[in-house]
Amino acid sequence: MKGLRYVILPLALLTCLSAGAKGKKKTKKAQKASVEVVDTCSVDVFSYAIGLANTNGLKNYLAGRMNIDTAYIADFLKGFDVPVQTEQEKKMQAFCAGLEIRQQVQNQIIPGLNRQIAGNDSVKTLIDSQFIQGFRDGIAGTNTTLSTDSAQVISQKQMTYYNKVNMERQYGANRTEGEAFLKANAKKDSVKTLPSGVQYKVLVKGNGEIPVATSRVKVNYEGRLIDGTVFDSSYKRNQPTTFGCNQVIKGWTEALTHMPVGSKWEIYIPQELAYGEREAGKIKPFSTLIFTVELLEIEK
Repeated sequence: MKGLRYVILPLALLTCLSAGAKGKKKTKKAQKASVEVVDTCSVDVFSYAIGLANTNGLKNYLAGRMNIDTAYIADFLKGFDVPVQTEQEKKMQAFCAGLEIRQQVQNQIIPGLNRQIAGNDSVKTLIDSQFIQGFRDGIAGTNTTLSTDSAQVISQKQMTYYNKVNMERQYGANRTEGEAFLKANAKKDSVKTLPSGVQYKVLVKGNGEIPVATSRVKVNYEGRLIDGTVFDSSYKRNQPTTFGCNQVIKGWTEALTHMPVGSKWEIYIPQELAYGEREAGKIKPFSTLIFTVELLEIEK
């Protein structure tokens, strides 16, 4: 599980080696004239310094990740000063690691999964005791009612389901409003509907060549939501945009490959042919999009 990793403290040695490498580069030219001086301090001073440097961030890790009250650093050091040699000490080391992992499971992993499932901090979906039992059985490798592979499949499917439910709860109204908008818009005499569901209205009729999916085109455009919010505009940048017809959202590809050069259309794109459940800046999931598109040329 990705969340369960021992933290490796930052190695100041890397910095020292890097600095040493730079020093070597600078002195290459001078090697012929004099012997390069490598040692800048005694080995005992260096050893002490690098040991001290590697404690950077340790207290924050002890407090934040291991829930150790830093008022008891003296007790921590008592344990630190005892090398692990006997079987009993090895058992105690494993026991302490179990305490640490249990704290991470209880205080970080389970709450994090609950937030991911429910989309907020207030709802608890997982049953803590069952999660911990499954976690424990997985480590022990015995008494498991499921194989690891089966557990992964169940977990992935259920998390996908929870994600869809959560997305629908938060953004389902965008889908409903977009569908109602497109249904009413399709009834207008000036609006035409392509087989995919993309709608368009001709503002300026062009008579040029029609691009294919692999064409590169130059366009001016403005994109907005059905409430009128503008989220992107080449007009505001005062610079047309060039791209491949098959390098954009599906609704754009569909419209451009029906649009003669010289045309200016207003295009209405259903959410499933736009960004779907993805969020992109001002574009929230399941948003129907409206674009004013001016096809300037096909690049050869």
